[in-house]
Amino acid sequence: MTTTGVLARSRHRIGRAGREHDSPGAPHRTDGGTGDRTAVHPYPPITGPWLHRISRDEHSKQDLLTGHLLRPGRPFTGRFRAEHSTPAPSATPLPLLTTTPAPPNSTEENRTDTTMAEGRTFKRCSCRDSDGKTLGQQCPKLRRADGGWSYRHGIWNYQIELPPALDGKRRGPLRRGGFATQDAAKDELGQVRDLLALADPREPATRTQIADLIKRTLAETDTLPDAETIRRKIKTGQHLTQEITVEQWLAEFLNRKRKIEETTRRSYEGHIRLYLTPYLGRLRLDQLKVSDIALMFEQIEEFNDTITERRADPDPTVRASLKYRRPISIATMHRIRATLRHALNMAMRQDRLIDFNPAAVLEMPAHTRPKAMVWTEDRVRAWQQDYCSYREAEKQRRGGRRVDPIDAFTSVPRPSSVMVWTPAQSRLFLEEARRHRLFALYQLIALRGLRRGEACGLRWKEVDLDGQTLTVNWQLVQLAWEVHEGTPKTDASVRTIALDTDTARVLRAHRQQQLQDRLAMGEAWTNTEFVFTQPDGSRLHPQHVSDQFLWLAYLAGLPPIRLHDLRHGAASLMLAAGVEMKVVQETLGHTSSAFTADTYTSVYPQVAMAAAEKTAALLFGEEDQAEPGKLISLRS
Repeated sequence: MTTTGVLARSRHRIGRAGREHDSPGAPHRTDGGTGDRTAVHPYPPITGPWLHRISRDEHSKQDLLTGHLLRPGRPFTGRFRAEHSTPAPSATPLPLLTTTPAPPNSTEENRTDTTMAEGRTFKRCSCRDSDGKTLGQQCPKLRRADGGWSYRHGIWNYQIELPPALDGKRRGPLRRGGFATQDAAKDELGQVRDLLALADPREPATRTQIADLIKRTLAETDTLPDAETIRRKIKTGQHLTQEITVEQWLAEFLNRKRKIEETTRRSYEGHIRLYLTPYLGRLRLDQLKVSDIALMFEQIEEFNDTITERRADPDPTVRASLKYRRPISIATMHRIRATLRHALNMAMRQDRLIDFNPAAVLEMPAHTRPKAMVWTEDRVRAWQQDYCSYREAEKQRRGGRRVDPIDAFTSVPRPSSVMVWTPAQSRLFLEEARRHRLFALYQLIALRGLRRGEACGLRWKEVDLDGQTLTVNWQLVQLAWEVHEGTPKTDASVRTIALDTDTARVLRAHRQQQLQDRLAMGEAWTNTEFVFTQPDGSRLHPQHVSDQFLWLAYLAGLPPIRLHDLRHGAASLMLAAGVEMKVVQETLGHTSSAFTADTYTSVYPQVAMAAAEKTAALLFGEEDQAEPGKLISLRS
């Protein structure tokens, strides 16, 4: 047999060799190698003068069996090691890579890639020699007398080369140990190989990111990153090593929302600062779950219970700790969820940081707009009894000290959060407010339905007293306690409103009184051109208007409503007077008449009774009985 034939036959035997198993009865190595693909067969090692002596310290020696160059410092990966033409003793095993020998025409670059993709497993211990040097893989106790691995000594490790860094520099290999069995080390090694294989071969930058993610995740959590998460990020074009928290993204969300109204921005900022960041800010954006958001709202509801309990506490210091806190309504919770949903939609559609919006599928209690109810005589009587009982109980709880009447006036529960005065009650309020300097403002809201900010932001140049019209172009908006001037709420809110004769007369009288105040103030007068101002001419604070309204309602002996509820009453008055719904919609500045009908109208008892009488008269009236109706056949 020729030398070439012997080599071919030997390589064939090497390729068919099975892997060593660390179990009783399994075949063992006879050459002392530690690799995974060591051949096991009964044939003696091949020796002969044709074997070329190869030094591991030389660069350019070529292996005659495989035909490729050996890298310095790396042992030959085959069955044989050519050292003086004799096999190495098993007492000093050398680690063998798990890869098979490369083909004769392979290059050094190809072989390196194969090594990076495969890696190797090996066993080592912490024993030291007489000089105190760690033996590692060279410890003789790692193997039994028959050459097999010891069951009790050493731990299994694996090593795999990772792709170079972004700057092209070679990084150190990934080494992991502490495995009880070789199979456990092989399993994690296989997971690393699978993670690296997720990258497209044509995108080396992605493979580098995967390697960076593996190194960082192992350092932080001692576990490998989730393969499905990496696969999803690669599919959606996300950066693999960029981890953004919910707090960081919400800050970016606010920074991008530049073309929005100041009121909307302040609403977003409040939701993020008070709720979203404290409860969800520390979580990773791509790991945010529906359960995390649900837990946030559960904690908000628990805090609502805490507020209720502390407000009833007899200790004044406990009550004072919640002076500026109030329970969060279900409507506010829905707005908080809407802010989070909007921010996550931007992360999903613009930056593709997530592929699922958990806030969009969160189930919450249904929120419906409160139905406006009229203060009928029975409701007023029941409220008055509750008011008296509340004041007595509050006075006893405070130890006989005085109870603020306005606090009691607004704290007693009402049949609905939106209540409307009857026409008689509204007339009684205006009679009480006639002596107040803001009487014209309250009558304008009660009859024409202006919003509080629109009335406070009205200027004289937008009022035509001769033509009995005014134009709404601006409003004063209260943000926290600060006041900002801005445009109306919607485009439909910019409108021209007709004035009745009495309201035009009241505004003219208000104008005369303002001119007299200006002459009396002299140089101290602040010329702001607003219709309704402070005594020195400066602009009004919207909260001051609301506070004065509640005080006037209390002095008039009326049940409480909000200043905004005067707007509901104005809509109900117009409809009761027979004004068409389209006209009511344009007067209130709504975009849709359906919204006006569903939200800002209520039925007065006398109007409902009149409608019932008309219906009965149509059916039972004498004029209808004089001439019986004709029967019309539906069959033709």
